[in-house]
Amino acid sequence: MLAWIADVGGRPISRPLREAVAILAICPILLGAALWNGFPLIFYDTGAYIFQSFGDRFVPERSPVYSLFIRWAGGGESLWLVASVQVVMIAFVLAETARALAPRVNVGTFFAISSALAILTGLPWYAAQIEPDCFAGIVVLALYLLAFHAGTLGWWRSGLLVLVAGIATGSHPSHLGLAAGLVLVLVLYKGLTLWSPDKRWPRANLVLPAIAAILGFGLVAGGNYAFTKHVFVSRAGPVFVFARMLQDGLVKQVLDETCPSSHLVLCHYRNVLPSRADDWLWGPGTPFVAMHRFIGTERESERVVNESLARHPVANLAIAARDAVQQFETFSTGDQIEPQQWILYTDFRRFIPYQLHAYSEARQQKGGLDFAVVNAVHVPVAWLALAFLIAMLALALKRGESRPAVVLGFVLAALIGNAIICGVLSNPHARYQSRMIWVPVFALALLASERLPLRTQ
Repeated sequence: MLAWIADVGGRPISRPLREAVAILAICPILLGAALWNGFPLIFYDTGAYIFQSFGDRFVPERSPVYSLFIRWAGGGESLWLVASVQVVMIAFVLAETARALAPRVNVGTFFAISSALAILTGLPWYAAQIEPDCFAGIVVLALYLLAFHAGTLGWWRSGLLVLVAGIATGSHPSHLGLAAGLVLVLVLYKGLTLWSPDKRWPRANLVLPAIAAILGFGLVAGGNYAFTKHVFVSRAGPVFVFARMLQDGLVKQVLDETCPSSHLVLCHYRNVLPSRADDWLWGPGTPFVAMHRFIGTERESERVVNESLARHPVANLAIAARDAVQQFETFSTGDQIEPQQWILYTDFRRFIPYQLHAYSEARQQKGGLDFAVVNAVHVPVAWLALAFLIAMLALALKRGESRPAVVLGFVLAALIGNAIICGVLSNPHARYQSRMIWVPVFALALLASERLPLRTQ
């Protein structure tokens, strides 16, 4: 048995059987954080997804796609099934990325790189978390593969990647923006390469990434229709932008300038507004709650946002740029992964009561997670990855190495786009960039492995 493992470990993963072995081998690694915790990791939003999934009640601030994913993946039986499906999807995309970027990589090296990711980045903390953050990096890698490697991957792998990318895109509103932005990047790249006399640059396939992105939007619209009988993409977007502007002081400025002539209900609260977006959205007894939360504040939030943009465009642009930069450089692991019994106990007891004991006994709920040591490793690694990403991209461009330049440029564009989307349309949180910072580490490791004298058979 050991001889067989050693033999397989030294062979490239390009063959289907070895590919399957490689995917299955890294699944326990990706589940590692949850296994150590004793239960899939939980976030504050998990309760809303469970409520929407099993309560059949529309929750405007949460994607219906991920709620339905929880149901279809077996969350009613065990949230371990949901975590396992997520991990298999992620492992599949990692394996396909390895086959594309490092065709000579063997099973052992792929396992070693994946193990390093689990130690040096926050990937396992998101992969087995009942939260769609695990799919942010998958959107990036899947769209890249569909654009530049569909031909070598073959029709069935490409088809699976379209499906995975569609689900990943639809699972969170920020992923919709990320996918749309990356498709636009591909369109611009396609235009530049068509007019460029340099034929070394790989041609981009726009059809498959566009299909994946459209599938994501379609799943969201279909999910919203299933819950509300109305077709739309989002009703919560203006509310999140309003909350970010409130934190930046722009909402108070507009209300001071326009009240009482604007006849906004918000005028009654302009002197008691909280200073933080999270306090406004999630704090108890806030004006947001009194105005019936997302449904009740949608129209007034949109009015205030538009008024602020019209009155102070330069200030809004400057503040938005500052928030995007803050989001780009904020990526510590463990943001709000903490005891959450008080907010989720009711939903667990109502919808999945037989999982309540295991949930309550997990390290997370007992306060047994400390990310200080974790981030002593993860944060420096993330900064090094960003530095190497930019340096290697510049070097590849200087040397005319088009294929490494394309993947590194695509990853950098994704990181910048994610920071703009999350920092400006919501407000900066460490988890938004942390959930993606493993992608450049993975890409750089694969490109480096391709230059090593690996033993293959």
